[in-house]
Amino acid sequence: MEKFSLYFILFIIYSIIGWIMEIIVVGYEEKKFINRGFLIGPYCPIYGYGAILMIFYLERYKDNFFTVFLLAVIVCSFIEYLVSYIMEKMFNARWWDYSNRKFNINGRICLLNAFLFGVLGVLLVYFVNPFLSNLLLKLNISTLNIISIILFVVFSTDFVISMFISYKLKNNIKKMKKDSTEEINKKVKEILESKILNRRIFKAFPRFKINIISIKEIKNKIENKLDEIEEKINKKN
Repeated sequence: MEKFSLYFILFIIYSIIGWIMEIIVVGYEEKKFINRGFLIGPYCPIYGYGAILMIFYLERYKDNFFTVFLLAVIVCSFIEYLVSYIMEKMFNARWWDYSNRKFNINGRICLLNAFLFGVLGVLLVYFVNPFLSNLLLKLNISTLNIISIILFVVFSTDFVISMFISYKLKNNIKKMKKDSTEEINKKVKEILESKILNRRIFKAFPRFKINIISIKEIKNKIENKLDEIEEKINKKN
């Protein structure tokens, strides 16, 4: 229980640190505050997952700085690509896109991010995690367990609610049967932004791309429907 409590608290801490880094970077690019993250709370779990994996697998290579850096690049890039792919399949949407950056793979990962992951991995293994782990281990076991249970309940509740909202967005989008062009995407946002939590997700992911059927198909369906109506009117006359 003590190990689970320790690692779960570390997971939340690194998720919060990731969220802070995201809002700083995106805030600098967009020149305004944007509440980043898939979940409602101030954390990005992808950073937490990446950090815990690096703690488990990179500690053994601590004697080799270059190996730690290289493995951090590989591990974090793999996680980012995998999460992007899974979320796109689950919600029929692209949550982030690096297609406009050099040396990217399917717009899911890019060289710049991979390099930064390597740097963050080195900082994590050699400095940040030893400091935070020692700090948390100074707490007695009961306190550590209570903190982890509270955080687990909050995080789990947030996760369930956020998943529900995202699926609701997906269902609404599917009903509209629109294309993922800029014009259609903008229209979808206008309709869905009437809900506070939906608006929160779109602001967190300004490059959110929706994959639906083409405009040409929609146009053909509308024309066919109009022809049917016209035919019915002619029959009545």
